[in-house]
Amino acid sequence: MSSRRSRSRQSGSSRITEEQISDLVSKLQDLLPEARLQSNARVPSARVLQETCNYIRSLHQEVDDLSERLSELLATSDMSSAQAAVIRSLLM
Repeated sequence: MSSRRSRSRQSGSSRITEEQISDLVSKLQDLLPEARLQSNARVPSARVLQETCNYIRSLHQEVDDLSERLSELLATSDMSSAQAAVIRSLLM
């Protein structure tokens, strides 16, 4: 059964080429901050994918931290203050 599955994948038009994978990995590498990877250096695809995952995790953590700070700010501020008005305008 697994051979049937692999044959159907190979014969399908959605098969991705090694060149396409290489191009996508290169595009991912370009999206990563310079401190993580040098875009002009040849970096193994596995490292690019690992660094991409790490970067996404760090972005999720940053969003969580900022959400928590915002919640604290909203809880401690007078909702009629100018500061609260600025916060509301940023959220809209």
